[in-house]
Amino acid sequence: MSAKQEGGAIGGFIRFFSSSLVTPLLILASWLLGAIALIELPREEEPQIVVPLFDIFVSMPGASPEEVEKRVVDNGERVFWEIPGVEYVYSTAAPNGAMFIVRFRVGEDMEKSLIKLFTKVYSHLDFLPPGASLPLIKPRSIDDVPILALTFFSSEKDPLSLRRIVATVRDKINPISDISETTILGGRKRQFQVFFDPAKLAAHLLTPADLVRLIQQNNVRLPAGHLESEPKLVDVEPNALITTKEDLESLVVSVSQGKIVYLRDVAQIVDGPDQDERSLTLRFGPAAAGQPKGSIEAVTLAIAKRKGANATFLAKKILTSVNALRPSILPPDVRYVVTRNYGETAAEKSNELLEHMGIAIFGVSLLIALFLGLRAAAITVIAIPTTLAITLLTFHLFHFTINRVTLFALIFTIGILVDDPIVGVENIVRHLHLPANAGRSLLVVATEAMLEIVGPLILATLAVIAAILPMATVGGLMGPYMRPIPIGATTAMIVSMLVSLSATPWASVSLLKGSKHAGDRGEGLLLRLYRGFVTPLIYNRWLRLLFVLGVLLLLVGAVALIPLKLVRAKMLPFDNKNEFQVILNMPEGTPLQTTRSLLDRMAQVVLKIPEVTNVEVQAGTHSPYNFNGLIRHYFLREAPYQGDLQVNLTNKSERKRQSHDIAESVRPEINRIAREFEGAYVQVAEVPPGPPVLSTLVLEIYGPSAVQRREIVTQVEKLMRQSPEITDIATYEESDHPLELLNVDLVKASLNGLPGEAVAQNIVTALQGTSPGLAHAPNDPERVQILVRLPEEQRRTDQAVRNLALLSRFARLIPVKDLTSQQTGWQRHPIFHKNLMPVTYLLGDVTGQIGSPVYGILDFTPSLENIRTPQGKPLEILYTHLPDSPNDWSIKWDGEWQVTYEVFRDLGKAFAMVLVLIFILVVGWFRSFVTPWAVMLPIPLSLIGILPAHWYLGMFFTATSMIGMMAGAGIVVRNAIILVDFIEMRLEAGDPLEEAVISAGAIRLRPILLTALSVVIGSAVILFDPIFQGLALALMAGEIAATLLSQPAVPVFYYMLRKRQIAKQKQASGNLSERVQS
Repeated sequence: MSAKQEGGAIGGFIRFFSSSLVTPLLILASWLLGAIALIELPREEEPQIVVPLFDIFVSMPGASPEEVEKRVVDNGERVFWEIPGVEYVYSTAAPNGAMFIVRFRVGEDMEKSLIKLFTKVYSHLDFLPPGASLPLIKPRSIDDVPILALTFFSSEKDPLSLRRIVATVRDKINPISDISETTILGGRKRQFQVFFDPAKLAAHLLTPADLVRLIQQNNVRLPAGHLESEPKLVDVEPNALITTKEDLESLVVSVSQGKIVYLRDVAQIVDGPDQDERSLTLRFGPAAAGQPKGSIEAVTLAIAKRKGANATFLAKKILTSVNALRPSILPPDVRYVVTRNYGETAAEKSNELLEHMGIAIFGVSLLIALFLGLRAAAITVIAIPTTLAITLLTFHLFHFTINRVTLFALIFTIGILVDDPIVGVENIVRHLHLPANAGRSLLVVATEAMLEIVGPLILATLAVIAAILPMATVGGLMGPYMRPIPIGATTAMIVSMLVSLSATPWASVSLLKGSKHAGDRGEGLLLRLYRGFVTPLIYNRWLRLLFVLGVLLLLVGAVALIPLKLVRAKMLPFDNKNEFQVILNMPEGTPLQTTRSLLDRMAQVVLKIPEVTNVEVQAGTHSPYNFNGLIRHYFLREAPYQGDLQVNLTNKSERKRQSHDIAESVRPEINRIAREFEGAYVQVAEVPPGPPVLSTLVLEIYGPSAVQRREIVTQVEKLMRQSPEITDIATYEESDHPLELLNVDLVKASLNGLPGEAVAQNIVTALQGTSPGLAHAPNDPERVQILVRLPEEQRRTDQAVRNLALLSRFARLIPVKDLTSQQTGWQRHPIFHKNLMPVTYLLGDVTGQIGSPVYGILDFTPSLENIRTPQGKPLEILYTHLPDSPNDWSIKWDGEWQVTYEVFRDLGKAFAMVLVLIFILVVGWFRSFVTPWAVMLPIPLSLIGILPAHWYLGMFFTATSMIGMMAGAGIVVRNAIILVDFIEMRLEAGDPLEEAVISAGAIRLRPILLTALSVVIGSAVILFDPIFQGLALALMAGEIAATLLSQPAVPVFYYMLRKRQIAKQKQASGNLSERVQS
């Protein structure tokens, strides 16, 4: 075998790089390229997930939800559903308009998706009925999520002044490169408010619409051309712009009895803060020493970054620029706190993981030094930075970023990438100590040692790649989230193999010169113990059978932990973040003051937590949203009955409790406060460890009747509230809130020369207000709106509106109450669709020890069996797909369950692909359908370590655990491949079967133990990360169990299979000879 390979291409490759000066240059070049990639790769906390997402808004004033559904939603959905690549279309038909959310498949190109959507919409505008607006299309992406939030407060400035200062700060930092969208939340905007007096208007025969028209006509500046003058033309612009409050006050509205009537005579003009229904206050917690107490009016500046920008560098640059604005723009009394800095957390995480990577490299190097000596360890250490450098370069070429997943992929590969160099170095060292190699050239010995293992080495590397690469086929939101792991590990394995065939023999020749390489060292205690254990198993049939039975019982016992629910499955474990939110939905129609009052009570509960630094209380507005809020559309929460608490914690390095435990501790009391107000829903929203979903538990009720769907939702909600395992229950169904309908008598209105639109517009101006334009104040950092409306005290009842006088064609004033009839009722409920089917949503979360929606669903589903359809039949319960028809009554589980199902389904398919690929590789190499069963035996044996380890530590079996199990399968199989190849080499050399399996196991014991310990040490640094600890545990426990069990089990199982094969061959040979003789 060696002789044949000496003249082969691989032999020439090894000999060339073993003695070439090109080898160290290539190593240095790879290190340089890796360093450049590490510097240039953008740093972020989470990986970029490309999910083209678009919001489409269509207004249709006056239309009911049912009319919007029929005229806009049904037609629009069909248009969007025709677009290639669209995966979900969510629709809401609300009073006066519709909203669509169009989500393309994960990985679709954002720009191409946008072009496809715009092309489809604007080539099918005829789907919109008369009276509907043109669609407003808003792209959404993860880059819209602010990376930095600064919350400003002052003991002296009012909310208007504070917001103006913050707006000026925004204008100053906007020119910084890589800043994208900036948003100001809270405070008050400057506004010119025209509060008209209905009685005074009536006295001068004026209406609110007259004021709006007057202001519009007197707020203009137009280019009028130029004068044909010499020597230069002179531009002319008539100017009638409103720039000050005095300009408004001095507008002439009428002349009465020879006296000029100004706008100030019929209305109060206020230049001051707007009256929008929103509130943002800041409260400091126990962990914020030296900060003011109580509730403080605040303004938050949220800053997003451009795609691909380095969040860490950008955040530092922004903070430096803001601090440089003192005292010219930021007065001494205006202070700010950083309420979000994803750049800092990204830097902390990356620095922590880079440190862990260094620890892993040092640990693996120390291990090799203990087993093989310092020189051999130095040889292996060369391979680690070389491989990692090329892997970083690959990440750069694939446009990845430096984030927690890519860094974990690098740390994860350390344990497996050293396997090839370990095998090479160990075999070279072993050959050097063979008596037959005494006095021979070191180059020749190293080359022969590498050629001896090159075949199984390549096959084993391919086996690991076959075990890891199929993970890249995982779809859904988790696919791109985890994709750096298979891509990085595959690259690392290929580079590691090339390094072991080039750099390892070169380093061996360079570093092992002068070392003693003759003489047999004999067998140590470990090898003697191994032979003492395996030999009886080979020669004693009953001991062999007992051993096999014992291993089988261990395997069955380990697997039984899953159906016994001692090991529970979950998509990802809970993360440990520096924040969480409390989302409050009051009954529709609840005033802002009531919403804020309830939020303040919840804030007092949260502020008792010692780890809280500050709490932002938002009522009628929203906090800066994260990826979770992007998917859930928290940025649309601007109604007075909506609010949230943004709870910021001390850095996780400064507290003992994890953020999930802190959030769980306040959940019962917050839910108790919410239950005091009938119809209030509250959710404690943690930052998800992976891709976000609508809620942990989502029940989708499908059926043709909206009224009956709501009835079913009410029944299910009652059942959910009876379950101690389910909490944070909420629904998208709006509560009944009063509606006062003023029906215009069109006949009477027409006879008076008042069209219905004029009546309606005057009522809108009185209550909601109408803006006739902007006040042209160029020095103001934000636009200054002019708003005409009734004073606040007259908007509290309908009396002022009903007495509002309108001018008829006969110059006679007619009150609104004479033109309308009052009808009281309830506001119509929105209608929701998902993928063209009417649906009603019910949300919840799991609490307590369950933690996983899988078991919450399993426990709760039997309760749904008693719910009947309107036809009296049981509801169909769906888990993985939508109903076939919108006329089918059914309940579908969604939320985290859907992602969990898809992830484990895809990982299961990938694992099946792994087994098939490994089987094909092994069959092709050993040319046997029997041998692969011995080679693949360690795969199930790894479960004996993986599942009990999860049970013992009380950890969920997560998607990362599954990834660790798959990667571990490749590692243990590669060890088995090299072991079986050595057995067959001994058999080819003429050894008896019994001696061959025992000797090969003894020879391969040390490198296999080295590989196993390298994986354990390399993975140990990941063990304390809340997300990837499952991966680390699966690798460590699986490798330990598979190594301890497979070292005796693979030789024993191979011996049993081969002995049976030899017996069959002898029997067949005997039968053939008998037939020949006869």
